[in-house]
Amino acid sequence: MLAEMRIQGLGVIEDALLELHPGFTVVTGETGAGKTMVVTGLHLLSGGRSEASKVRTGSAKATVEGRFEHITGEQARIIIGDAGADVDEDDSVIALRSVSADGRSRAHLGGRSVPVGVLSELAEQLLAVHGQNDQLRLLRPAEQRAVLDRFAGDAVASPLADYRAVRQDWLAVAAELEERSTRSRELAQQADLLRHGLTEIEAVNPEPGEDAELTEQIKRLAAVDELRDAASAAATAVSGSPEGDPDVPGALGLVAEARRRLSGTEDAVLRDLEPRLAEAAVLLGDVGSELGGYLETLDADPERLEQVLARQSELKKLTRKYAADVDGVLAWADDARQRLESMDTSDEALARLAARRDELATELAGHAAAVSRARSEAAARLATEITAELAGLAMGQAEVEVTVTARRAEQAEEHALRVGGDLVHAGPDGVDDVELRLRAHSGAPALPVHKAASGGELSRVMLAIEVVLAHADTVQTLVFDEVDAGVGGRAAVEIGKRLATLARSHQVLVVTHLPQVAAFADRHLVVDKGTAEGITRSGVAVLAQEERVAELARMLAGMEETETGRAHAEELLSAAETFKSTPEPGKPGRGTKKKGTGKSSK
Repeated sequence: MLAEMRIQGLGVIEDALLELHPGFTVVTGETGAGKTMVVTGLHLLSGGRSEASKVRTGSAKATVEGRFEHITGEQARIIIGDAGADVDEDDSVIALRSVSADGRSRAHLGGRSVPVGVLSELAEQLLAVHGQNDQLRLLRPAEQRAVLDRFAGDAVASPLADYRAVRQDWLAVAAELEERSTRSRELAQQADLLRHGLTEIEAVNPEPGEDAELTEQIKRLAAVDELRDAASAAATAVSGSPEGDPDVPGALGLVAEARRRLSGTEDAVLRDLEPRLAEAAVLLGDVGSELGGYLETLDADPERLEQVLARQSELKKLTRKYAADVDGVLAWADDARQRLESMDTSDEALARLAARRDELATELAGHAAAVSRARSEAAARLATEITAELAGLAMGQAEVEVTVTARRAEQAEEHALRVGGDLVHAGPDGVDDVELRLRAHSGAPALPVHKAASGGELSRVMLAIEVVLAHADTVQTLVFDEVDAGVGGRAAVEIGKRLATLARSHQVLVVTHLPQVAAFADRHLVVDKGTAEGITRSGVAVLAQEERVAELARMLAGMEETETGRAHAEELLSAAETFKSTPEPGKPGRGTKKKGTGKSSK
C-alpha cells in the first residue's frame, strides 16, 4: 500500500506530506485549493505523462515521492529487482518522480535511477487511479470484456490461455499454407537455389574446422627444411650428438654426469638433490623422444603439399559463396535443409498443411466454446452482484445485464473460425463480444450503459463494479478522483458506505467534494491554500475529530460556524462510525479507527 506521499513544487502545492491510512483516506478542500494536484502527483508517481506547466511558478522542479509498504506481490518484487532497486527490511520501497521547469523528467526507485516505464510497470501492480475521465473506459467493449474476465478469474483465464496457445499455432499453420499456395513459383525458385548449394557442399563434404587444420599443414609442409633444422638442433641439445660424440653430450648427458657426482658424495644435502635431477632426466627424455618423432614426420613431400593445397582451394570456393569459414558453411547447409522443409509446394505437402490447419481449427473451436461458456456463466453472476450493489447506491430500480455474444465473421476473413455451426471472428481474447447494459427501471429497455446512465449514475455503476471486483483485484491501493460527481443526497451516503466497505480489503484514497462521502473516511486530509506576499501556497493537513466536524459543516453549508451545519456534520460522522463498526455478515467488525493527530504539513 501507499503509506505516504510528499509533493513539492507541483501546481499550487509548495510542500505537502500526505500520510495515508491503510483503510479509507479522503482528501477535501475548497475549489481551486489544489485537490487535483494530489491525483496529478499520483499519476506522475505511476509513470504518467509529465508536463512542465504543472511545475509551480518560481520552482526549479516538481517532485513527488511515495513510500510503498508491505510489497508482497511476486511480480512487483520482480520489477523492483530487475531495476536494481532494493526493498527495505520492512518490505517497503521509495519511488520518486521529478519534472524540471524545462520539461525534463527523472525517475528513481529504491535509490536507483530508473526509466519512467519502470514506475509505470510497478504502479500497475500496486495501485489503480480512477478519475472522471476513467469512466470512459466502461464505454469500450474490450474494457467491458476485461471486467468480466477479472470477475470470472481462473474459470475464464485457464481456457483462455489454452485458446491463445492453440490460436498461435493455428495462425502460423494457416499463414504457412497461404504462403506456400500463393508463392509456389517463387518458393520453387528459392528451393532450387538451396538444393544447388547443398549439392555443392555435399560434393566437397567438408569437416568441421578442416580449413584451419589444412592451413597448419600447409605451413608445415612449406617450411619443412627450416623446421627440420630447428628440431634437429633442439634434439641434439637435449639428447646429444646422434653419432655419440662425447664432446656433445647434450642436456641428458650433463644431467647424468651431475647425478653421478652427487650420488657419490657423502654430504646428505647434495645427495638429496639427486632425485630432482632424476625427474629432470625423465622430462628431458620425453622431450627428446617427441622431437625424434616429430623429425620422422618432416619428410619433404611435394605431392602431399599439392594435395593439401588442392583441398584448400575446394574449401575456399565454398567459403567465398556461403560463409566466412567451413563451420559457417556447415551451418548454412543445416539452415538450408530446414528451409527446404518449409518450401515444399507439392500437392501432398499442401494437403498435409491443410489437414493440420483444420485439426487445429477444431481444437481451437473447442477452447473458444469453453471460454464462451465460462464467460456466460460469470456474466449472469456479475450482473446479479452489480445490480445488488446499485440497489444500495440509490438505484433500486436499475438492473444490469452483461451480454456475451459471438462476434460474427465473413467467410473471407483471415481469422474466421467455425464454432458450433456459426462462423465467428477468432480474436486474441476469444470469439466473444461483451457488453454491459443498463435497465434504468423495470419498464425501460436494456441499453448500453453509456446510453442509459447519466453522469452520476455512470459513477455509481463504476463504483459498484469496483466493489464487486474487489476480491479479484491484485492491486492494494484504489484511488478515486471525484467519481461521485453528479451525485448527492442519499446516493452520496450510500457511496460513502460502499467506499468504506471497499476499504475493508483495500487501501482506498478518495478526492471528493461530498461531505456524505468524506464522513466515512478513516483519515481526513484537507488541502488548504493561503496567500503571502502575493503568492498562493497550498498545503495538506490531517484533521482531528473537531476539525473534521468543521470541515464537513463547511462542505454541507459553506459555513463551518453554524450550529445547524455542525449538528448535521456530527450526525454524519456518528452514522459513519456506526456503519464502520458493524461487521459484514460472516466477518468481524473493523472497530473504531484511530483519529488524525491534527498536525499539518505546509
